[in-house]
Amino acid sequence: MTDLDAELAQLATERSRPELSDLDTWSARDLVAAIADDDAGVPAAVASAGDSIAAAVDVVVGRLERGGRLVYAGAGTPGRLGILDAVECVPTFGTDPDQVTALIAGGTDAITASREGAEDDPDAAAKAVAAIGIGPADVLVAITASGRTPYVLGAANAARESGAATIGISNNADSRLSSLVDVAIEVCTGPEIVAGSTRMKAGTAQKLVLNTLTTASMVRLGKTYGNLMVDVLTTNDKLRSRAQRIVMEATGVPLEEAAQTLAAADGQVKTAIVALLTRIDVPEARNRLAACAGRVRAAVHDGPVARGTPT
Repeated sequence: MTDLDAELAQLATERSRPELSDLDTWSARDLVAAIADDDAGVPAAVASAGDSIAAAVDVVVGRLERGGRLVYAGAGTPGRLGILDAVECVPTFGTDPDQVTALIAGGTDAITASREGAEDDPDAAAKAVAAIGIGPADVLVAITASGRTPYVLGAANAARESGAATIGISNNADSRLSSLVDVAIEVCTGPEIVAGSTRMKAGTAQKLVLNTLTTASMVRLGKTYGNLMVDVLTTNDKLRSRAQRIVMEATGVPLEEAAQTLAAADGQVKTAIVALLTRIDVPEARNRLAACAGRVRAAVHDGPVARGTPT
């Protein structure tokens, strides 16, 4: 047995479950029930890592407040999940495209096609980290179910050496990744229904952690007003309609007034809300938001609240 074989044999995410040795004989309904039952334990596993996730949120907020970037790094499913989360931050929270970004083993070709061998190359990860200029202002989130994927460890090492903050997300306890990073998030999901297929429970857990990490961070950065998506980019009909409804809910004005104010604010929901709640014009609302680091609540409460109740 090689050292790699021995290492993998110790990982819970690689183990086989003897009670499933006849899985290939099960009916479709029994398979669906078993997978659903297995997945049901994932939220509790994520919740058990809540303290670590909260600590990671504080790190991310601190870096982004100072103009830094949040960078994900992963191979295979974790890499694709990082890309998905990064891309969705732009329309949801109005982030700049390079403020939340992702690296994946194998490069862009690996987004839509399997490039499994790429995960074994830590040097490629170090080059990718250097290519985007990760430095002390940034935070890198390394994602790997096993906690030992060479590409991901290479990215974490390179980011740490550059002075960036580092966060690790893995699905095994006491992983190699955890020993390398500033904040270790270990969501121990255990063996999979199909042994070693960590796109299943482990992948689901990773997505939940990433959703939580960015959503909590963006809320803390003032990207919402209450639970309203006030930095949404109005780039299609659905989002333009949502923006109008957000302005209506935040201010209590009718649809026509919300639409008119949004138009005057060039579709900027925050600006429209501040203008309506404080009864100031759009340019002054923009100035007030700028003075309050883009935080609606602070901008509103610096002046009289004329309409509605802050959410």
